[in-house]
Order: sequence, then C-alpha cells, then structure tokens
Amino acid sequence: MDDANTRVLRQWRDRGVVIPNPATVTIDPAIDGDRIAPGVTLFPGTRLSGEQTWIGPDCRIGEEAPMTLQDCVLGAGVRLKGGFAAEAVFLDGAEMGSGAHIRPATLLEEQASGAHSVGLKQTVWLSYVTAGSLINFCDALMSGGTSRRHHSEIGSSYIHFNFTPHGDKATASLVGDVPRGVLLDQPPIFLGGQGGLVGPCQVDFGVVVAAGTILRHDALQAGHLYREGSGPDPASPPVSYPPGRYRGVTRIWTLQKQYIGNLLALRAWYAWARPQFMDQQPYGKACRLAAMEALDRAVAERRKRLQSWIEGLPDSLSQWKAEASDAAVRAQQAHDQVLQQCAHEHAHWRQPVPESVGDEARSLFLKEWHTLQANNHLDGVQQLSPAGRQAVTTWLQSIVDWAQASPPAKE
Repeated sequence: MDDANTRVLRQWRDRGVVIPNPATVTIDPAIDGDRIAPGVTLFPGTRLSGEQTWIGPDCRIGEEAPMTLQDCVLGAGVRLKGGFAAEAVFLDGAEMGSGAHIRPATLLEEQASGAHSVGLKQTVWLSYVTAGSLINFCDALMSGGTSRRHHSEIGSSYIHFNFTPHGDKATASLVGDVPRGVLLDQPPIFLGGQGGLVGPCQVDFGVVVAAGTILRHDALQAGHLYREGSGPDPASPPVSYPPGRYRGVTRIWTLQKQYIGNLLALRAWYAWARPQFMDQQPYGKACRLAAMEALDRAVAERRKRLQSWIEGLPDSLSQWKAEASDAAVRAQQAHDQVLQQCAHEHAHWRQPVPESVGDEARSLFLKEWHTLQANNHLDGVQQLSPAGRQAVTTWLQSIVDWAQASPPAKE
C-alpha cells in the first residue's frame, strides 16, 4: 500500500538514508526531510516524531532494539541502539545502549556514552563522560577527563537519589564543574558501581568513590578514595528525621545556586565559543541551538525546584523552634540566614546573566579562539594556549560566582 509513511520512506532512501526494512519504520510527516542527513541508518523498529527532529550524518538508530525519538537533535556519528528519547540533544559521537530512557533537557556532549538500560532526565554530561548499565542519573551535571580513554566514569547499577521525603527536588548534584570541565584537562572522576549519590552533592575532579558506596556528603579531596563511612563524622549514629525538617540548609542553598551558575556558564560557552566550529554546518548549528534550549530548560527546572524547597523552609524552621537543643539552635540560625538571603536575592538569581560579567576575560579568550586553525571544537580546545585556558576559566567562573553572589544592598 502506497500510504504517506511509505512515500516519505521512499523519498528519504532516494536521498541516501539507509532503511534496511522500511515496513517496520514509522516517520512523523511533520519532520522536515532535509534535516535527516544522507548516510543515516534507521534500523527496524525505529519511530521518529516531532518537527524539531534533526539527525546528522552517519547516525545509527535502533541497531540493537527498537528506538523511538521525539523532538531530538543529533550531531554526526551518534549511536542510539534502542529505547526512548524525547527533547534531548546528542553531540557528535555520543552513544547510548539499548533500553535507554532519555527524558527532556538531557544533553550529552561529544563521545559521552552509556551502556544498556540507562535512565536520564535533566542530565548534562560533558565530553567523554561514560556510564555503565542499569543506571538512573537524573538531575545531575558531570564532567572530567581528557579523552575517550581517560574519562569520568559512572559504574553500573548506580543511582543519583534525586527525590526527598519532603517531596521536593532541590537535589541537583555537581560532579566536576563547567568552568574547568569544558577545557577537557581535568582528572577524571570515578563513581564505583552498585553505589549511589544522595543529592544535592558536590564531587571534585580526581575523586574516586569505591564500589558499593552511598555517598551522602561532598567529596572534595582530589586523589582520595571515598568508601562507605568515610568523610565527615564517619561514625555518627542515626538521628531522627521528622518529615519536613530540613538539615544542612546553608549547604543546599549554596550548592543549588552553584549548580545553576554552572549551567549558566555552560550556556555562555555555547553562545560564545561553540559557534566558531559548530555553526559551519547546519546539523552542528542545530545541535548548538538545541543544547542552549536544553540548558535553558535545565536552569528553569532547577530554579523551580529551588523555589519549592524555599517554600518549605518556614515550616521546617517552626519544627526546629519546637526543639530545645544546641543542634536546634544552630539549625534555626541557619534557616533564618538562608531565608534572609532568599528574600534579598529573590530577583538576582532569576535574571539573565548580564553580558558584562567576565567580559574582559571572555574577550581575551575569543581573540585567540577566532584565530585557531582547527578542524572541530575538540581540536580547538586542545590548541588553546595556557593564557587562553586561564581566560576561559576566569570568564566562566565569574558567571558561576555571579549566580551565587548577593546583589548590592539598597541604600
């Protein structure tokens, strides 16, 4: 039967798209065929939908199992072997095994990858980050490593615990960071398998977390091994945990603003640095713009979740006031301080980053960046001089610092 789907498939095959078994492939007629590059392979069971869909050259979709894509943007050489992905961005050479479940505002940079049965949402992996199988790693940003061989790793059966008994999600975790991570010259981070990270948490470059460890605190000592029970007060006994009573509010407030700042810094990197090489071909530019949109959604999500957490602080404070202990007094003081900061910074951490933030360092970097004779973005980064690298870190760190800073007090 010569229906609309069959006609579209025939047109795509005539343009060089490889479709071994057209009878098993379903295409949304809203997709612009010019956005599907010659050389793409659509294996049996592939379903494509959404008018925002772009697929770059040499991508292979559904190689291991049926694959559904909804409004996803793919660069060149992406391998999505089976599963489901919606409103996600995959840069050149990104890869995900079968059983993937990739939800909106996920961004995988060049050669980032996961094995089978990986679940991501509001997840950002910078270049080369690699994950094993049977993983849930939502609401987290991870970087680190210098190459596909020397990469940051998430072990199999790993979970980022991103939901709390309070019902909020002010739990985004920062594994590595953006200002240094984009330069691809930092030691990798290793999160051992059969373990977990209780958000919000911060892990620095060069940290190794032993397999089977549930990391419940920050891990900031590079070159150290963290095991179950290691870190601050490893022998501390269990404590009561009344619903709605927050602990560590200063740390949560600080880390969530820092996370938002890193997302804003990465967006600035896409706005100023990545056009140099990505905009030279239409699929690259589409990836860059979609990545910026994904980061905008991620920032909006983090701000929404942080606002929800803020709204729970008064009730938490009232619970601490009902308890007479030194710990309760310290908790009340922390709550009061954070609530005052929230009120003072309410407009500041919601506004766009002013273009003047870090402009001097950005100009120094761009002056060198625009003279590089590189084939692609990764080559360009590798060619940066020490002065250029320092300018990048200074510029992007100034954005992170801006996101965490209090605005000047009004006279």
